[in-house]
Amino acid sequence: MFDSIYTSTITPAQFFLMAGVALAAGFLYAWLMSFRVRSTKRFFIVTALIPFVVAAVITFVNGNIGAGVAIGGAFSLIRFRSAPGSADEIASILAAMGAGIAFGMGYIAYGVVILLALAVLFLLISLVPLFEHKGMAAEQLLKITIPESLAYNGTFDEIFARYLKKIENAGVKTTEMGSMFRLSYKVQLKNPAEEKDFIDALRTKNGNLEISLLPYTETQGQL
Repeated sequence: MFDSIYTSTITPAQFFLMAGVALAAGFLYAWLMSFRVRSTKRFFIVTALIPFVVAAVITFVNGNIGAGVAIGGAFSLIRFRSAPGSADEIASILAAMGAGIAFGMGYIAYGVVILLALAVLFLLISLVPLFEHKGMAAEQLLKITIPESLAYNGTFDEIFARYLKKIENAGVKTTEMGSMFRLSYKVQLKNPAEEKDFIDALRTKNGNLEISLLPYTETQGQL
């Protein structure tokens, strides 16, 4: 059952058997992952097709070093043309690619086990409150737009000391053709109920320009 279905010469029947199992397992895997990974419908369609695509590539390369190098270069181009995803999305794609390698080598039972076992494991671990510390959940991304003329170093220190439990500078950039600055901070409020008071205090310093306070993620932390 767990032996490779491929022989020295791959027949059409073997290939189509592999393709059918890879596609069926891929769509089942994408369906299971959709319960925990928040993404677009297009992402899950792609995730469902990845095991078969990788399997087909592995099948056709089949020991050909030159073809393997060419395929690797093509995948590299696709990677750098793609936007970075969340950790959940990256993990989903890596699992699908790992199963695709197993399918491509003819080990269809191993491929099914990899996909379904990882999907179920992901769901179970997601239900366990691991690493859900209150301090981590309270981190927010603060962005303050200020006029170019404002010397921002130390301007907001008094307000930060009053309302914030923790603050970390996340960078500064120019905006509006260089006429304004956007300051970014990773912060924790001492009292979440004082969020509006905190923003109102900042508005008195930045000339009532744009201020945003959002849940912090690594991708949002980029300027």
